[in-house]
Amino acid sequence: MPLSKEQVEHIAKLARLNLTPAEIEKYTHELTVILSYIDQLQTVNTEGVEVQNQFITAENVFREDVPEPSLPRSEALRNAPDRDEEYFHVPRVIGD
Repeated sequence: MPLSKEQVEHIAKLARLNLTPAEIEKYTHELTVILSYIDQLQTVNTEGVEVQNQFITAENVFREDVPEPSLPRSEALRNAPDRDEEYFHVPRVIGD
């Protein structure tokens, strides 16, 4: 299914891309080739093939979540460059 230049321009507009006429010509050809490969895949007989949403088996590689004592506040604040009593003092990052 060959794409027209107008279709490529429309796709570029949706993607907010400013393409030159040479790029439009190039991508018209390249996208047409890609779509022809997809058309070839449509002809493959997949009858009896189970649909899969994951092709590799994944397992949790993280350690167990075991509560442990936390760092004391005084130790955490010991090297703080700026603190406000018992808290870290950081610059404001959200406007007024």
